[in-house]
Amino acid sequence: MQKRSLKIAGHATSVALEPEFWQALEDIARLQKTSLSALIATIDRQKEAAMGRNLASQLRVFVLNSYRNL
Repeated sequence: MQKRSLKIAGHATSVALEPEFWQALEDIARLQKTSLSALIATIDRQKEAAMGRNLASQLRVFVLNSYRNL
């Protein structure tokens, strides 16, 4: 697990994910021509789709859905 500190909507937070998920998020951000922080902030704002998951879980589900939709 790798823990990274991020600022989301002006608030500092940290997220722990496996290195493969961090790499996938970086790849997706690059494809969308956005920063990793901006991508994660967008995912975090989609609370209605989160179904009570914490941010790390939201990010993993986002990555899986992104690759599923290729």
